[in-house]
Amino acid sequence: MSENTGGADEAEDRTEGAVPEKPAAEQGPPPAAATPTGSGVPADAAAWHAWQRQQAWQRTTAARAAASAPPAWVLAVRPAQAAPIGTVTLAATVITGLCTALLLGDGIGPGLLLAVVPAVVAAYAAARAARRTARPWTLVWAIGCLALLAVPALRDSAWPATLAILSALLLGALALHGSRTWPGVLLSPLGIFEAAVSGLGWAWAGLRSRGGGSKDRWMPVAKAVLVAGVLLLLFGTLFASADAAFADLLGELTPDISIEDGPLRIVLFLFGAFLALAAARAAAAPLRWDRIKVAPGKPRSRVEWALPLVVLNLLFAGFNAVQLAVLFGGYDKVLESTGLTYAEYARQGFWQLLWATLFTLVVIALALRWAPRSGAADRRFVRVVLGVLCALTLVVVASALRRMDLYVDAYGLTILRVSVTAMEMWLGLVLVLIMAAGVFGARWLPRAVAGSAAAAVLAFGLLSPDGMVAERNVARFQADGKIDLAYFQSLSADAVPALDRLPEPRRSCALHGISQEIAEAGDVPWYAMSLGEHRARQILRERPVTATYEVCSRLGAFAGRSEY
Repeated sequence: MSENTGGADEAEDRTEGAVPEKPAAEQGPPPAAATPTGSGVPADAAAWHAWQRQQAWQRTTAARAAASAPPAWVLAVRPAQAAPIGTVTLAATVITGLCTALLLGDGIGPGLLLAVVPAVVAAYAAARAARRTARPWTLVWAIGCLALLAVPALRDSAWPATLAILSALLLGALALHGSRTWPGVLLSPLGIFEAAVSGLGWAWAGLRSRGGGSKDRWMPVAKAVLVAGVLLLLFGTLFASADAAFADLLGELTPDISIEDGPLRIVLFLFGAFLALAAARAAAAPLRWDRIKVAPGKPRSRVEWALPLVVLNLLFAGFNAVQLAVLFGGYDKVLESTGLTYAEYARQGFWQLLWATLFTLVVIALALRWAPRSGAADRRFVRVVLGVLCALTLVVVASALRRMDLYVDAYGLTILRVSVTAMEMWLGLVLVLIMAAGVFGARWLPRAVAGSAAAAVLAFGLLSPDGMVAERNVARFQADGKIDLAYFQSLSADAVPALDRLPEPRRSCALHGISQEIAEAGDVPWYAMSLGEHRARQILRERPVTATYEVCSRLGAFAGRSEY
């Protein structure tokens, strides 16, 4: 496009000596252009340049606004305005920090559950202030969270306790956010991090609002707490010095805090208060994860969608036919043709069948995303095809469990074998839930899967894997005289009641590692000791280990051993 140079020179004369212009993105909107011609373009060159600058500024502003605007899903999940933090919430947050500092400095046991209770009170008070009502599923998640936190108080084994704590965090996040959909169930734990950041400003605003005219409300409470603390310290010290039995009782009930523990206690206090504040902030104004909409995939035709799944069903059916033939008496023929033992045959296929179950769940999820859905006939077709696949996969689950049972009969039970068996059983339960969702609807499926996982972890912890392993191996020794004393050295105190039934010197050799670990730990306060460790200490105190290191070495108690 050509320009009118004369008009341009006149425009330069008019702007000579002016302050240099800022870039179009930084300056304000240019003055409105002259009245455009019938074609929408200003008539003279000066107005043309002004109009061009105005259009460029508008485009730049719109691009900047689009670039700085958060994604749509961020706006959708943004929480509502939180109600001001209440006095009960603040007090419960501080109490949580104190309980964390006093009860968790020596280990995890009943003290963990006691430290979490004030945090639950803080979250409940914040939700009530925000006028949020507890729904049935919220109560289920909250009760399940507390039940899972009881596992470290009952069992000494670290593996079930760790799983229980992680599952409790998941259920706690579900209780705070009230999620119902798959995005909500999967992303709710992330909401705790957002609440932890925003909770600091929320608490600071609440403290500032109480710093002025509200002294008349909180100052009497602070004075009462201070006086009560002084009285407890004064008379508790006097009574403890007057009676040795009371002093022992007081020493057992109260935490033993030294100056060296000061930094650790301070960190624990801040950590506990921080988590309680995050839970309260999430309860007051949770992220709305359920507003995230996952668009379904493009539906495929019946042939394109069903052909791969039908072929997969035929493969599963052929494999299951062989498994059923072997299951009902064909082991000898199969083992004769393969040259494998029972244990080798079982071990060879368990892990492959476990992965096959996991991959089947992935295939089902992808198939549902691209399933044909033009009408009721398509929905019935999808249910039949995927239902058959789920049913055939359940046979694979049963075959995997049977193989593990054979392997345990040959080589005994271990923690790893218990764990993977429990996982395979839970995967089978998920398949049953998917089949039920195909019949009754899938709105409840995300919460049912999360709840079943938490229930499985709770059952895993309460059944005591270490105790199960010890029970099974002791029974195996009583039946055929086979026992692996080396493996027992890695078990927790939960295994002591079962191992205590072994005859000497095998009993002492089996308990050697556990006894040494308890002796190295020394005296442990009640709030840091699980029920399993308490029972083990009682047994070992009444019947201590007597076999020498040399005797246990000859029996193979300290030989190397692989886990699986």
